[in-house]
Formats: sequence, structure tokens, C-alpha cells
Amino acid sequence: MEMAKERPREKMTSGQKALSVVFAVISVIWLLPIAIVLMNSFKENGYVNSELFALPNANSYVGFSNYVNGVTFGNYPYFLSAGYSVYITVVSTGLILLCTSMAAWYISRVNDPFSKVVYYLCVFSMVVPFQMVMYTLANTARVLRLDMPWTIPIVYLGFGAGLAVFMFVGFVKSIPLEIEEAAAIDGCGPLRTFFSAVFPMLKPTLISVGVLEIMWVWNDYLLPYLVLDITVYRTIPIHIQYLQGSYGRVDLGATMALIVLSLIPIIVFYLACQKHIIKGVAAGAVKG
Repeated sequence: MEMAKERPREKMTSGQKALSVVFAVISVIWLLPIAIVLMNSFKENGYVNSELFALPNANSYVGFSNYVNGVTFGNYPYFLSAGYSVYITVVSTGLILLCTSMAAWYISRVNDPFSKVVYYLCVFSMVVPFQMVMYTLANTARVLRLDMPWTIPIVYLGFGAGLAVFMFVGFVKSIPLEIEEAAAIDGCGPLRTFFSAVFPMLKPTLISVGVLEIMWVWNDYLLPYLVLDITVYRTIPIHIQYLQGSYGRVDLGATMALIVLSLIPIIVFYLACQKHIIKGVAAGAVKG
């Protein structure tokens, strides 16, 4: 058999070339702050203040001492803050994925006024600024005893439900109803039908929603700051905020180092799962 000839590559038009240049410049602008933080994490504190945009040299370079100082600084252990951040992020994301996927399945299959109201309330919550409800939320969390690291995921569930339900509903509507009918004929109840037939098919949207929620919860500063007792419980963003010495002096070198440490896990996770984001969004947009 003759080998199939390779299709000739289409030449880029002038408009496409211009867009490529524009997007390349935008990418550099977005990456520049990360490069500045990484660069200054290896510089002595005084040089971070005076030569923010300069590369480390023989005088300013301090190796990994900023990382050591940042991790060991103060009376509050950094790894305890990291543990709280990991716990809150994992539990909050798992709770959001489980509850919102089940809610989206109910909304998609039970077409009654109640389900429509719930759906539109979830969509509406996406456009409500957090600043409008943050003080009321903080007081409500204290009254309901949700101001602890192991209970704050319930608060995150409320704020993360809007986007998750919106994406899951779009995907569930694209799943053939015959699959669930076949499961029901085999004797499956509603819960077994969902977990054995529907839930495995939600994988693209589960991954994309999970990535977005993890990035949000991991980097969130305001909600834990308002809800938790920061003298006892600190997440990584709060820990970095209070990286101060005597008389309020801030060690910028150590601060930059801890910012880099907090960025590494989320960047690695995002790069590993970024292809699933587009798949999940496209799959969820089949039937809106």
C-alpha cells in the first residue's frame, strides 16, 4: 500500500499572525509577575526593596536561605498552615463535586418549577460579589459553628455550587436518557443509577470543575480570614500575610520564597489537568 501523503500545512494569514503575536505578548505579561517573584526569592531582603527587577548577582544572591527562613519563621509552623490548606482544599473540592453533580442530575431529569428555581438561583449566585455577603456570612458561620478548618468546606460548598451546577447541568443534558432507563430496568434505584451509570460519564466535567475549584480554594485568602480564628488556624495565604518581624518589618525575600512554594503544587496540578478543562467546558456546552 502506498503511504498516505501528508496534508500540506495551511499558511497562516496575516490576521492569524497578528493574533499570535498579541497572544504571545499577553502570555509574557501574565508570566512576568511569576518570574519576578521567583527571581526575588533568591535575593537578600534589602535588594528585593531596592532592585526589584534586577537579576540576582554576587552581592544579592542568597541561595535557598529565604526558603529556610520562610518555613522556620515565627511561632506558627508553616507546615501546619500547609496542612490546613491541603485539608480545606481537598475536602471542599470533594464536597462540591459530589453534591453539585447529584444536584445537577436532579435538576436535569426532574423538570419541575422547583428544580428550575434551584438552577437559576445557582446561576444567579455566580454574579453576586463576595463582598456583598462577607460580613453576614462570617457572622452566620460563627453562629452555626462553621468557623473551623474541618467545617469551613460547607461554606465553600455554598459559594462553589453555582459554577459547578451550571457546568454539570449542561453535561448531564447531553447524556442519553436510555442509559438510566436501562439501569432502572436492571433493578437500580436512583442512587445506584447515579453512581454506577451517570457519575462515571461525568469524568470530563468532574476533572475540569475540580481543577477550577482547587485553584480557587487553595489561593483563597478572604474567606478563611473572615471565618477562621487566624490566631489558631491559618491557611498558606494568611500565613504569608503575617510573615512579619519586630515592629512590623516584612522579610520580602522570605515572603517571595513562600509564595513560590505555594505556587508550585497548584501549577503542577494545573499543567497536569489543563487539557481536561477545555474538554469539560466543551462537553458541558453541548446542551445548555
